[in-house]
Amino acid sequence: MASYLDNNVKYVAGVGEARAKLLEKELGILSIGDLLSHYPFRYIDRSRIYSIAELNENMDSSLVQIRARITGVAYSGTGRKQRFSAFVSDATGSAELLWFQGIKWIEKRLEVGREYLIFGRPSFFRGELSMVHPELDLVEKAISQKAVSTMQGIYPSTEKIASSLGAKGFYKIICNAWNAAQDHIHEWMPTSIMQRYSLMPRKEALFNIHFPQSAEKLKQAQRRLKFDEFLGLQLSIQSLRSDRMSKNNGFVFTRVGECFNSFYNERLPFQLTSAQKRVIKEIRQDTVSGYQMNRLLQGDVGSGKTMVALMSMLLAVDNGFQACMMAPTEILARQHFATISRLTEGMNLRVAILTGSSKAAERRLALEGIATGEVDILIGTHALIEDRVQFSNLGYVVIDEQHRFGVEQRARLWTKNQQPPHILVMTATPIPRTLAMTLYGDLDVSVIDELPPGRKPIRTFHYTDAARLKLWGFLRRQIALERQVYVVYPLIKESESMDYKDLEDGFESITRDFPAPQYRVTVCHGKMKPQDKEESMRQFKEHEADILVATSVIEVGVDVPNATVMVIESAERFGLSQLHQLRGRVGRGAEESFCILMSGEKLSRESRKRLQAMCETNDGFRLAELDMQLRGAGNINGTQQSGMAFDLRIANPTLDADLLQMAKEAAVWILSADPKLEQQGFSSLRELKAKHAGKQRFDFSSIS
Repeated sequence: MASYLDNNVKYVAGVGEARAKLLEKELGILSIGDLLSHYPFRYIDRSRIYSIAELNENMDSSLVQIRARITGVAYSGTGRKQRFSAFVSDATGSAELLWFQGIKWIEKRLEVGREYLIFGRPSFFRGELSMVHPELDLVEKAISQKAVSTMQGIYPSTEKIASSLGAKGFYKIICNAWNAAQDHIHEWMPTSIMQRYSLMPRKEALFNIHFPQSAEKLKQAQRRLKFDEFLGLQLSIQSLRSDRMSKNNGFVFTRVGECFNSFYNERLPFQLTSAQKRVIKEIRQDTVSGYQMNRLLQGDVGSGKTMVALMSMLLAVDNGFQACMMAPTEILARQHFATISRLTEGMNLRVAILTGSSKAAERRLALEGIATGEVDILIGTHALIEDRVQFSNLGYVVIDEQHRFGVEQRARLWTKNQQPPHILVMTATPIPRTLAMTLYGDLDVSVIDELPPGRKPIRTFHYTDAARLKLWGFLRRQIALERQVYVVYPLIKESESMDYKDLEDGFESITRDFPAPQYRVTVCHGKMKPQDKEESMRQFKEHEADILVATSVIEVGVDVPNATVMVIESAERFGLSQLHQLRGRVGRGAEESFCILMSGEKLSRESRKRLQAMCETNDGFRLAELDMQLRGAGNINGTQQSGMAFDLRIANPTLDADLLQMAKEAAVWILSADPKLEQQGFSSLRELKAKHAGKQRFDFSSIS
C-alpha cells in the first residue's frame, strides 16, 4: 500500500517541479520519504553567536554565526565578474561580506544601518576577515521566530543544490517536509525488538535527527536509525542465506582423486601454510555437504590464494566436473593460465584460456573443448560470460578479484549450469574478519592470514618531488644489483582538471635520466593494444627491461620476483586498497623490496593519513579498517566501490560494528520466528527490509 512518504518531493512547499528534478539528479531524492531520509552530517549550534574578534584562521572550514551592523555597500567589476560587497562591524571588529551571484536579489534585502544575524564560513586574506555568500536575517526577525531546535543540521549537498537552495533553504524544505509528513510516519519495529535493544520510536528518531532537542536525544535518534538500516540489510542477507541453505541442490564431490593427490604429493612448488590447508579443508567440507558452496576467500597480496583455487578446482575435476576461473584483466587471466599450465604440465588435465582478444584458433579450441567436456579447467576474463560459452558439466567457479566485477557479470556465470555450481570468490582487498562475516552474512568466509615462509616485509617510504634526485640515485643502485623497478602513474596523459603526474611525461623524463643502452625502459597502460601490452610485460618478466613505466593496469596479478622497487607517482591520487595492491607487486622474491610513495607538497589530511598508514604497516587487514573508515564499506553486491553498503545513509559498518552485530542477531531471531515476515508483529518489517536492502534483479546470494 502506498504511503504518504512515497509522494513526489515536488509537493513539499519550497520545492516544486524544477527543484524536484534537481534533487533527483544531484542527490537521488525522489520522494518525501527520501528527503526525510537525507540526514545531516553535522550540526551548527545556532544559539552560539561569535564576536568578529573571536573568529580566526583556524575556523576557515567552519560555519559560524555573528551579529553585526551593515555600515556600507560597494560594487566592483562588470558583467560576469561583477561582485557586491557589504561591510559590517560589531563592537570588536569589522568584516566584508561578498556576493558573486544573486546580486540583485541580495541588494534589495539589505539596509545600511540595520543589524543582522550573519551565518557563513569565515575566510582570511592578509589578516582581513570576509564571508562569501553568507545567509542573513534581521536580528528582530530572528528573535521573534522560535527555532524548532538550536542545533541546525548541515546536509550533504552539491554545488548546484547549494546555489539553488543554500544551507538555510535546504533546512527550510526539510522543516516543510516534516510538518506535512509527521502524522503519516508509522512504526515498523516490533515492540519486543524496541524493548530488547532500547530503541527510540521511529517518529521521535526522525524528528531528533533533523531537529535535535538535546545532544542525548540526537545520540538516541542516530542509534535507532542506524539500527533500522542494519536490520533491513541483515533481514535481506539472512533471508537469502536461509533460502539457499533450504535447497539441497549442491554438487557432491565424493572423492579426493588422482588429480588432487598427485599434485599435492608430487608437484607442490612449496609447502602449504597452515592457513592454506585450513581453507582447503573448509572447501572440501562444503563440497560434500549437499549444499551449494558460496564462499568468500580473503587473503592479502601474495598469500597464496591462487594455489588454493587451483587445488579446489582439481577436486572438481576428480569428481567429473569442469571448473572455470574468471579474472578481471587480460594480464591477470593470462598469468593464471601460464601458472596453472606450468604447475599441471604432464598431468592428465586439459587447461584452456578465453579472453576478449583470444585469436580465432585459441577461441575455437576453448569453446569446442568446454562444450564437449574435453577441457577440464577454463581460465578467462569477462569473455567467459558470453552466451556462446556453453559448458558440458560446470561444477565449480572461481571468481578472482571479485570486487572488480559487477553483480550482473557474476550472475551470468552462475547461470551457465542448470544446477548452480559451487562458487569461490576471492579478493586481495581484505575486510576485517568479524565485519566480513557480519556484512557478507550470505557467504561463508575464509581467510588466509599467513604469508608463505621466507617473504620479507616490504619497506615503504613517502617522499615529495624535492627528493627526486635522491630517488633516481636509489633506482640506479638497485638496477646495478640486477634488480627491476616499477614506476606507476595515475594518468596516461596530462589533465587540465587534475594536477597529477602523467605517464607520457614521466616516460619521457625517465628515458632521459635512464638512457639506453645502459638502461632498458618499457611501458604498459590500458590504452595499448593487447599484443603490445603482452610484449611489454614479457620484456619485463624476462628481464629484457629494467624499468616498467605503467598505470594501475598492473595492480593485480603481475608476478616478477626480480622486481624489488615499486615507485607510485602522485600516490595521493590512489585509495589505500589500490596502494596496497600495487605494493604487492614487489616483495615476491628473496631480496629486500621497497615501495616509494611520491606526492606533491600540499596534501589533504585524509591523503596524508593514507600515506602515513602505508609507511607504518604491511598488514592489509589493518589498512582495510582504515580504508573503510575513510571511504565507506563499498556496495556489497559489487556495483559500487565506495560509499556505504546497500542503502546505508547514516550507519557505518566499521564505526558501528557492535550495532551491526546486534542487528544481525535480531534478524536471525526474527526470521527463525517468522521466515516470511507474515505474522502481525513482524509484517511491517517487510517494508524496512525492502527500503534498506534495495530491489534486486537476481538472487545474488549464490554468487557473492
